Amino acid sequence: MLLSSRIVTRVAAALLIAGIALPALAQKDSGWKSSSPGTDRYTAASGDQKKSPFATAPSNPSAAAAAPANSQPSNEITPVGGGLAPVNQAVSHAHVTKGSGALPQGQGQVWREYDIRPYTLRVTTTARPEQAIVDWILRETGYETWHSDPVGLLSANRETLRVYHTPEMQAIVADIVDRFVNSAASSYAFTLRVATVGNPNWRAKALPMLTPIPVQSPGIQGWILAKENARLLVADLKRRTDYREYNSPEQLVNNGQSILISTMRPRSYIRNAIITQTAWPGYQPEMGTIEEGFSLEFSPLLSLDLASADAVVKLRLNQVEKLLPVKLDLPTTIAPNQRVQVDVPQMTSSNLHERFRWPTDKVLLLSMGVVAAPGLTKDNPITDAVTEAVPILKSPPRADALLFVECAGIVAPSAQPVAARSASLPQQSFQGRY
Repeated sequence: MLLSSRIVTRVAAALLIAGIALPALAQKDSGWKSSSPGTDRYTAASGDQKKSPFATAPSNPSAAAAAPANSQPSNEITPVGGGLAPVNQAVSHAHVTKGSGALPQGQGQVWREYDIRPYTLRVTTTARPEQAIVDWILRETGYETWHSDPVGLLSANRETLRVYHTPEMQAIVADIVDRFVNSAASSYAFTLRVATVGNPNWRAKALPMLTPIPVQSPGIQGWILAKENARLLVADLKRRTDYREYNSPEQLVNNGQSILISTMRPRSYIRNAIITQTAWPGYQPEMGTIEEGFSLEFSPLLSLDLASADAVVKLRLNQVEKLLPVKLDLPTTIAPNQRVQVDVPQMTSSNLHERFRWPTDKVLLLSMGVVAAPGLTKDNPITDAVTEAVPILKSPPRADALLFVECAGIVAPSAQPVAARSASLPQQSFQGRY
């Protein structure tokens, strides 16, 4: 026995020295077997090589230049260098089977197909109108419901919504689909008014008209008020010198659709200096860009009886308070005492992402509190002269950000939104939505 083990050891060592590679193993239905030549777990059936999830960029620039033109780097992970690589890419460690070949029905799941053409055929503002239905189902039922036990399925195209889940879940889905395909709500629309007030003391006069509602986001306040009172409040605010609106109040958002209103604008600054010996003065400035302003996403949906409305409001505010200068020592042979200035941004951000429900005969009013002003402030020669003379008095603008939401009722089909600082909502995946 000892002699046999020594012979096996010597044979294996000889094969290793000779560079003879052992056949790779891959998991199959019948167990662990030798994989087909020239294939591994990252190779497609057609022979095209797929990129390993652990692959990193080549350290040699010439190798990167020789890469295929159609190859696209992954943006999901920020590269930091020194990435991991699998020891043997041809080996699969997960036990995979074909299963029973049928959908599990252990908890009474049923298959349903919903005709959503009454909604998708009248929506022409987006290439995939069915995504709005899927998004609302996920908001109502929760993301985990479709990725845990019991087994569920949710898929949609422009004609059909396919759902596989329990009867209780099917009832929730049917209610949401009915709200989208309801012909009585197809001509309803909503209006938005985004504004700021420099001083929040407007509440003192408006308090008797406001009915508070619960808000989960910290620092945010919400009220409902009669439409007549809302018009009186807006008229009173317009008489103030610190009041400003950021969109057209004639802008309409149809029921079941979404809109994006944005004043985001890029602001460039020097964030770093890269040492280089190929050009004078021995360094190259690295530029950075920050988006400054506000971005509002609004998605409304009426109830079946049209008495109430749900809306998802996602508001983001960014403001660069100031750029802090930093001096870097970058000595070169030409300028041994050279110093370069870079900037470090000091920012203020506010976010709101919440769902609200209110009666359609009322106006929803939301306040972000005193936050960074979302747009450029108007020039005031008197105050500007004072702040320039005394820099310590100069500070970033602040204001009370307000959002008025009103159901405009039935509108003419030809009514089109006013394209002032606005854009249609871009196509988005569900990743990171909740």
